[in-house]
Parts: sequence; structure tokens; C-alpha cells
Amino acid sequence: MLQLYYHCSSEAGTDEAGRGCLAGPVTAAAVILPAGFSNNLLTDSKQLTEKQRNILRPIIEREAVAYAVCHIMPHEIDQLNILRASITAMHRAIAQLNPQPTFIAVDGNKFVPYNSIPHACIVKGDGKIQTIAAASVLAKTYRDAYMETLAADYPEYHWEQNKGYPTTEHRKAIAEYGATPHHRKTFQLLPAQQLSLF
Repeated sequence: MLQLYYHCSSEAGTDEAGRGCLAGPVTAAAVILPAGFSNNLLTDSKQLTEKQRNILRPIIEREAVAYAVCHIMPHEIDQLNILRASITAMHRAIAQLNPQPTFIAVDGNKFVPYNSIPHACIVKGDGKIQTIAAASVLAKTYRDAYMETLAADYPEYHWEQNKGYPTTEHRKAIAEYGATPHHRKTFQLLPAQQLSLF
């Protein structure tokens, strides 16, 4: 069973999805859960099936004290770098919360303080703390849904399946069709031995 809070009941958990992708946004969510919240299914979104994540999303949205989601698009990722873009997405999600939290629980080991609100970085926090796990589910489901809408316009990249991650299938499509406006230009889209094809 995950802990409800790392620190206090007015805590926001925050997490991101899509950091390692070649295409599409990096997406962050922030969630404040109510006292006494419990759901036996909730855990790190990577440990859940797509069906389980989609079951949890409306539960989290309905029961959360507050939640918000933010996409940072590829052009901004290319300007900032992926670490800064991930933290910026978290900040923008937190900024939308009403009420604002008095503590922030962050998945991972890197963060920049937000508005002087105390925070803690928790490695693998999405498998330990419910607020972070809830944020991981929202970030993943919102990002996946976004990539599925893009897939309709770019069917050859199969984003409805790979969601922009560097799968063999995705890289074969890049080699054949080139990059789209939704690819991250500062990422190595192809392995070095394939760059001559790109």
C-alpha cells in the first residue's frame, strides 16, 4: 500500500511522462489528494496496464482536491533541454492548482524550488507515495491521448502504439519519412549508423 502523504495533507505530488521520447511533448501533472484517499489499484503508472490507467484517471480527477496537467512541446524542449523542460512542465502544472500546496513531493532526484514552497525529491516516488502515483497516471494518460490524436495525422510513425518512444518501428519510419514538426530536433532521432539515411 502506498503512503498517502510524504509530508502533509496539503501536499501536491508531481511527475512527468515522455522524457525519453523522440516525438511529442513532455507532460507533467500535479495532484493534491484528499485526506483518507485510498485506491488499491493506484501505483506507478509504468506498472499498470493501459486499461488500469484509464480506469484510474477519472477516479483521480473526480476525487482530487486539485489536479492539473501541462504539456511542453518539442520546440520548447529543444530550447530548454529535456531536464529543464520536465521541471518547467511540473512548475506550470503546480501553478494551476487551486488551492496551492504547502508542500511538493517530486518524483525523481532533480527539481528547482517553486515559489519557495518546500519540496522533497523522492527516487521512485511514483511507487511509494499516492500523490506522486496519481500524478504519474494523469501525466501518462494525458500524454498518450495526445499522441493518439497526432497519430491520425502521421499514421506512418505508429504513435498510437509507440507514443513517440524510440522503438525500432518508430526509428524505421524516421529513416524512411524523415522528421515531423513533432519530433525533438535536439534528440538523436536515429542511431549513428543510420544518420546517413536521415
